[in-house]
Amino acid sequence: MIRVAALQAAFGEDMADNIATVERLVRAAAEAGAQVILPPELFQGPYFCREEREDRFAEAYPAMEHPATARMRGLARELGVALPVSVFERDGNHYYNSLVMIDAGGEALGVYRKSHIPDGPGYEEKFYFRPGNTGFKVWETRFGRIGAGICWDQWFPECARAMTLMGAEILVYPTAIGSEPEEPDLDTKDMWQRAMAGHAVSNVIPVVAANRTGDEGGQVFYGHSFIADHRGTVVEELDDKAEGFIIRDFDLNAIHLARASFGFFRDRRPELYTSLTANT
Repeated sequence: MIRVAALQAAFGEDMADNIATVERLVRAAAEAGAQVILPPELFQGPYFCREEREDRFAEAYPAMEHPATARMRGLARELGVALPVSVFERDGNHYYNSLVMIDAGGEALGVYRKSHIPDGPGYEEKFYFRPGNTGFKVWETRFGRIGAGICWDQWFPECARAMTLMGAEILVYPTAIGSEPEEPDLDTKDMWQRAMAGHAVSNVIPVVAANRTGDEGGQVFYGHSFIADHRGTVVEELDDKAEGFIIRDFDLNAIHLARASFGFFRDRRPELYTSLTANT
């Protein structure tokens, strides 16, 4: 059995305040028994990628030296929880949108660098981040095997399938998603949830997504952080404004048996999928 939680909050310019907000919510979720607790994407500050500003590069740190990493490692050690922590990473002259997987003893199990980098109005990530070079990652935590993607990764079924093939038992996606500045009438919330619920169904695996809220310079983040079960049913969800957390238990042994009985992995035909790796 594993108990997972997703956090949701609004974030401003003060990094220390943002980290303190996440710490407060982690403590509340841990008190409710959560073992794996997912904060939103890039919670160190506002979602700075909505515009191209060179001064924002000063806010990046080496992954293991990032203030968010340091604080969450101490918190994981104190509370005995696992924390997938999204950070703006600097590696020499290279910059990445990264996730540090911290286990319950405070040990950093490794770094995942976001594979799919969006580029469009309000989401100018290619200005800041190189495409990740780590490949997809699955970590053996104290509570189970966790696969992690980051935001735009969550739209790609290949990402979810790869992590499940690598042995993931839960998929987590820290997220920053909201309004589309060039298309004010486009609300992607339902599309966003349906895409990940589809990953849950087709891989027979629970999916956890943590989003931010709030108006950041006219870009409104719509929250609705959620947990979908292995049938693709959204079993926990916050609204568009709430600060807080959602929490859910999953029986990993029962899900393993359900995955086997559905036959999705038994009936795969990898020899027919070569077009998936062609650059066309």
